[in-house]
Amino acid sequence: MDKTTEEKFVTLLEENQNIVHKICRLYTNNRDQHNDLFQEITIQLWRAFPKFRGDSKFSTWMYRVGLNTAITLYRKSKRTVQTQDFDAVMFRISSEEYDDTVEQQLKLMYSAVKELNDIDKALVFLYLEDKNYSEISETLGITEVNARVKMNRVKKKLKKILNP
Repeated sequence: MDKTTEEKFVTLLEENQNIVHKICRLYTNNRDQHNDLFQEITIQLWRAFPKFRGDSKFSTWMYRVGLNTAITLYRKSKRTVQTQDFDAVMFRISSEEYDDTVEQQLKLMYSAVKELNDIDKALVFLYLEDKNYSEISETLGITEVNARVKMNRVKKKLKKILNP
């Protein structure tokens, strides 16, 4: 990739890195796993960036790559995230330090969401990100009607988990 493409990628990633942090928060249990998954998603985004055509917003594309990476690693390793060597990448991305205290109010909700299956987790995540059903369906590769039906079912599941 040329220098301009690299700079564009770094800029877009820095502007949208909270998306990746939120995905990591849903699919990991501690800081080390969070950092490993963040790194793996970043690598996958970098590898896929030349194929990004701009048909959707960068953030929507980023959600899709990030969620697919998290789900694949989660299923493959059963909660032990394997990482790849990052030394081959020639640039540095300034990373905001992830502050666990910022999301203390959501701790109960996150623990309930972690009990859901992978697709339901992704659905809740996108819903909480104020994505409309059209964006959710595009990101997850399902129909808009299916996204609405699944979301209603997930809400009922979460109510049962939170209020046994």
